[in-house]
Amino acid sequence: GTRHLVLTSRRGPDAPGVADLTAELTAHGARVTVADCDVADRDQLAALLGSLPADLPLTGVVHAAGVLDDGVLDALTPDRFDAVLRPKTLGTAHLHDLTREHDLSMFVLFSSIVGVLGNAGQANYAAANAYLDAVAEQRRAAGLPVTSVAWGPWADAGMATADVLTDRMRHDGLTPMAPDTAVAALRAAVAEGTSHATVVDVDWPSYAGVLTAARPSPLIGDLPEVRRALEAAKAAA
Repeated sequence: GTRHLVLTSRRGPDAPGVADLTAELTAHGARVTVADCDVADRDQLAALLGSLPADLPLTGVVHAAGVLDDGVLDALTPDRFDAVLRPKTLGTAHLHDLTREHDLSMFVLFSSIVGVLGNAGQANYAAANAYLDAVAEQRRAAGLPVTSVAWGPWADAGMATADVLTDRMRHDGLTPMAPDTAVAALRAAVAEGTSHATVVDVDWPSYAGVLTAARPSPLIGDLPEVRRALEAAKAAA
């Protein structure tokens, strides 16, 4: 039912796969505009918003930008933090501020499970996504629409498809989700007006074992699935 989709990235029409994506969306009946716009650049974003046709006003935002630069904490320089934080935090801040006067029905932020549960080598990425969740709290308090989704890994798409990263996540109990399943969860969260959602496929025996190997984890310790997994492991020992 969407009449007009504006797709933005820093490469715009030159991004891989844009032609096929545009054709697919157009076949569904939507008008598609592809723009090269860095949402972390306030002036670029303001110009893009100002160029939208009056008969097709902005009614929804999905902010899905992200950059990874993993490393152990003492190797994460300010530049490496900036590279990861900039697209997430500045993009979110500018979208939040510049669309405040628009009559939005949804404002969706793609956060990450890393900001909720953490992950080895991703302190910068955890901080970037925790910022998104904080902005969601701010928007909810102001009565503005928002859904911040802390994603677990997706299969076949997204930022966790590298073989080494996928294997490590599977070993740690985080199973990559089929995109159709993830999108269905996103649709439900937005329809229900959920301000925060964590969407992840967890193998709790494996994940609980990893997270509690050195010490108990108050973060997940009260979850029924974790208690059952730890009790089963203890009985087996």
